[in-house]
Amino acid sequence: MPEWRNWTGDQRCVPARIERPRDRGDLIESVKRAADQGLTVRAVGSGHSFTDAACTGGVLLEMDSLDRILEVQRDAGLVKVEAGLGLRALSELIWGHGMALENIGDIDKQTISGAVATGTHGTGSRFRNLSSMIDAMELVLPDGTLLEVSPSSEPELLPAVRVGLGALGVIATVTLRTVPAFTIRRTDSPLPLSETLERLQDLADGSDHFEFYVFPHTEVALLRQSERTDEPPDPRHPAVDFGQEVVLENWAMGAMVRVGRRFPSRIPRLSRFAASRLAKTVKMDRSYRVFASRRKVRFTEMEYAIPRRHATEAIPGVLEVAERADPPVGFPIEVRFVAGDDSMLSPAHDRDTCYIAVHQYRGMAWESYFRSVESIMDSYGGRPHWGKRHFQTAAMLADRYPRWDEFLAARARLDPEGTFRNQYLDRVLGPPTRSALQAART
Repeated sequence: MPEWRNWTGDQRCVPARIERPRDRGDLIESVKRAADQGLTVRAVGSGHSFTDAACTGGVLLEMDSLDRILEVQRDAGLVKVEAGLGLRALSELIWGHGMALENIGDIDKQTISGAVATGTHGTGSRFRNLSSMIDAMELVLPDGTLLEVSPSSEPELLPAVRVGLGALGVIATVTLRTVPAFTIRRTDSPLPLSETLERLQDLADGSDHFEFYVFPHTEVALLRQSERTDEPPDPRHPAVDFGQEVVLENWAMGAMVRVGRRFPSRIPRLSRFAASRLAKTVKMDRSYRVFASRRKVRFTEMEYAIPRRHATEAIPGVLEVAERADPPVGFPIEVRFVAGDDSMLSPAHDRDTCYIAVHQYRGMAWESYFRSVESIMDSYGGRPHWGKRHFQTAAMLADRYPRWDEFLAARARLDPEGTFRNQYLDRVLGPPTRSALQAART
């Protein structure tokens, strides 16, 4: 039987079968057939999750053929798309209609369904995560029902399905609210880390979109400050863009981490060398081309959402852990900011949020480092990014989400037999329970 692997290659499973539905009719038949046979079902997009969220021993649905735009309502700013459409392709297609997503993350290889299901986000203190743009969804339930969730149909379920982890049904379509197409002018520039932390809250609010990176063992942060503008795009010359985003950010970075994997003791010196070469760069282009970066170096990642007010004190603690890690850490720590939202399982639910992400190169030990960082995040009531590494269980997480029980009730109602469960969901949500099912029926 064929093996499935994620993007990094460190999550693998052998499903009973892999199916590739071509349209909504195929998708409905696949789900119902699996349920009738007593098999579990998981849908997978680009495999960009670092967890085992997509893994199953049942039926794995590869959604990449469901990649069409179904409807564009330009006056209303709405676009309805199939679940397997990639974020990059989606952005390019709607740009032709004069539309854009108001914010996306720094990777755009994910499918729209995978991105919203895991609470994927960009950065910008006034902007919420990608799921908050959802106006409506269609879910395929175990019995083959195509359930519409929208302001006019099952509206009480919208806060649950926007970040559903694949636990409530297989997403067939997503209707998104868009904004008029816009240009981003992004400036990357180095700043001493001490000054960055001292000015952090002002920096976060001082740009439309702000984030920064810092290598462990260094004292320099790379600020990424982006402003929205009505000016036309002015892309860099292709050779300049290639040199910056492929040669420096990928080839040079890849060479550095490969040397570090072979000779770990050299990692602090390599990091200081990389930090010393940071320089100011400017990019001004279509919004989606600036938001997202090319990522050719494979790694694994953990990211936590903590209340924004704790960011300044949490970041030095994470850096201290990174600098004590064995093996040493050669990847930068990334810090971003988003506005709170109302999705039940959003890591930014009901609070303005700072995201702190840590990484380790593929093939290097990461667990001890990530567990130590997670301990810091726990002390601030941190919530994990659902698509990235973490060690939490349902018992640990329940108190961190005010509407946790409501989500479990929605799960019990929509998937009473556990058709969409897998080991990951059993760990982070718990297996479907009689009490949740009873609550869903009352």
